[in-house]
Amino acid sequence: MNSFTEENYLKSLLALSGDSGEVSVNELSKRMGIKMPTVTSMMKSLARKKLVHYEKYKPLRLTGRGIKTASLILRKHRLIEIFLVEKMCFGWEEVHKIAEQIEHIDAPEFFERIDEMLGFPKIDPHGQPIPDKDGKLKLTSYQKLSTCKLGDTVMLRAVPDASTEFLKFLNSRGLHLGLKIKIKSVEPVDGSMLISYSRKSNEMLSHTICERLLVE
Repeated sequence: MNSFTEENYLKSLLALSGDSGEVSVNELSKRMGIKMPTVTSMMKSLARKKLVHYEKYKPLRLTGRGIKTASLILRKHRLIEIFLVEKMCFGWEEVHKIAEQIEHIDAPEFFERIDEMLGFPKIDPHGQPIPDKDGKLKLTSYQKLSTCKLGDTVMLRAVPDASTEFLKFLNSRGLHLGLKIKIKSVEPVDGSMLISYSRKSNEMLSHTICERLLVE
């Protein structure tokens, strides 16, 4: 059994891996807010457990076992989030920190029962895919709103940033998953967008915000 700290490292490695599967110690250090020597020490420990490929001065890579372990932690996290939203009426901005605590429970039958109660959901409240019970993750092919063009009409499908502050901002603007958005103008200088949706005929979003909205 892995410690809570080890599981947090594995989950962060999975999140940073991307298409290449490679993560630098510096990237991991910045994401976790932990000094590089401490990160390096942990990577050596995880390498001994056959969860991480570690070589000095080379990028980190999760092993096959490491990927599955990290994916199953992510599965628990996302199942808890959707359970809190659908069954306990929490807002999508409230569930991340709670799920971060519950995801470390070592009780597979507990999470399988939650999955069954929810009707085997495929995505969490933020539109992110939920790994299956074998740790397999079906990736989505959504695009950033920032890459869309003038006149496009798209649907908001996911938000990779589940921070409370960002989700509260979206709530204040009436932005939620499943919302149809029409792009009315794009500022050539800074990439900000004037959009319309629901009952709002004009809403200006900065390029930074548009980068954090995934649409289809």
